[in-house]
Amino acid sequence: MGERWYTESVIYCLDVETFQDSNGDGIGDFQGVVGRLDYLTRLGVNCLWLSPIHPTPGRDDGYDATDFYNVDPRLGTLGDFAELLHEAANRGIKVIMDLVVNHTSDQHPWFQSAVASPDSPYRDWFVWSEREPADRHQGMVFPGEQSETWTYHRKARAWYYHRFYDFQPDLNFTNPQVRAEIKKVLAFWIQLGVAGFRMDAVPFIIELTEPGRPECPMDFDYLTELRQHVQWRRGDAMLLAEANVEPEKLPQYFGDGGGSGNRIHMLFDFMLNARLVLALARQNPEPVIEWLGATPRLPAGGQWATFLRNHDEIDLSRLTAEQREDVFARFGPDDSMRLYDRGIRRRLAPMLGGDRNRIELAYSLQFTLRGTPVLRYGEEIGMGEDLSLPGRYAIRTPMQWSFDTNGGFSAAEPIRPVIAKGEYAYHKVNVTAQRHDDRSLLAWFERMIRTLRESPEVSNGTCTVVDRPLPPGVLAHVAEGPTGAMLFLHNLGTEDVVADLGELRRDANHPNEVFGDRRYAEVGDLSELALGPYGYRWIRLRRENA
Repeated sequence: MGERWYTESVIYCLDVETFQDSNGDGIGDFQGVVGRLDYLTRLGVNCLWLSPIHPTPGRDDGYDATDFYNVDPRLGTLGDFAELLHEAANRGIKVIMDLVVNHTSDQHPWFQSAVASPDSPYRDWFVWSEREPADRHQGMVFPGEQSETWTYHRKARAWYYHRFYDFQPDLNFTNPQVRAEIKKVLAFWIQLGVAGFRMDAVPFIIELTEPGRPECPMDFDYLTELRQHVQWRRGDAMLLAEANVEPEKLPQYFGDGGGSGNRIHMLFDFMLNARLVLALARQNPEPVIEWLGATPRLPAGGQWATFLRNHDEIDLSRLTAEQREDVFARFGPDDSMRLYDRGIRRRLAPMLGGDRNRIELAYSLQFTLRGTPVLRYGEEIGMGEDLSLPGRYAIRTPMQWSFDTNGGFSAAEPIRPVIAKGEYAYHKVNVTAQRHDDRSLLAWFERMIRTLRESPEVSNGTCTVVDRPLPPGVLAHVAEGPTGAMLFLHNLGTEDVVADLGELRRDANHPNEVFGDRRYAEVGDLSELALGPYGYRWIRLRRENA
């Protein structure tokens, strides 16, 4: 793969501590991931995204780091991590890691020094106010779990800023020393062999916070600096950003006003995610069609990352109140399924009632839309959630590998309970059972990803919705690039339908179906394309230089 390898990837996100335990202490580790790399290779994954791996007190699942230059000793050593990078590279898998530098843990030596004395060299590495800020109760990320974003520290005799929890003080990015240090952190991990970073909470990294000023200026030039820095160290290094912001602001994260793609390489498409879920809830593709038509134009090299489930709640905050209620009614009817009044803390399989047809439809649609698909661990076997766990932990349960104790994750008491009861218990949903069933969801994912590999125009080409009358519930779109063109049809409805797309025949040479939910009649002249309930079809219109 070349410098734009990320456009040809399937990214697989996992928590090391809940993926595979190799030493019997109940905690997943780097060696455990190494032992499962062949599984990931067979699945078709070529990029691993590791959730936070730094030392941590563990109050926020690793997002409260105490050392940006080391790994959590529970997961292994730096040597073990280097071995993981080596073994992954041997299989053609790149590894990216979470970069959580908007804040530190309050146990980080920098903050401990900062609160010890106003003369500490690290005092100005954090954001302080001598007086109680007027915006103390504004800008909370976790409403219901946070009551403020400024907390008084008795030892420091000042108020410190924390966009997230009070044990996660924000770093001061107006300080040149902080900016320089973050560049060193990036360079350190790139030198070890990391291929890039998933950057957490990017809008807050470039926000120049001032006490009493809720709407602070944003320094997008810092993103340009980071991009230049990582690419000087490794030409194909990639930055994938979490920035759930208004649509009109998205282009600024990719590049400057001159049209250059000189900032972030990839952005998670939160707008598409919410509209995909809304479309599935309403059984109507219109929300997806609307966003595809309104998506900002990206600079050269810019890429979207698409997802259905990630490590957090499904964030519906960009939908209208009516749209949110439609999604809640269908997929989160109980309060226990919701989080922060804006999202759903469930995995996709139980959200869709365990209906295999609907699950396939949803992932077929995600993987065929423009961008690079991101898949959360366990989704490929249809894992469920544990709503008895607090907050986001409901979807962060251990991977279910087999019928063995704790689902084959560990012989010891696991760090987090394995799902052991109900339809999604490990003895009903696991890799071993599905590996021996060529009709399983896992087998389907393997076939689907292999087919996607043969269709590079999906991620690298244009994505155009077919603008013509279609049966209710049907979305048809075409991906076109230098390698050829593909037609995709998805029926979000519950009725058998027939779509007439004969007008596309003039742009096709020997169209043929390469993937679908069932065996349909030959595509013929594209004028009578049948689709069953929740049906989908991938049709190659033409292949260039074939």
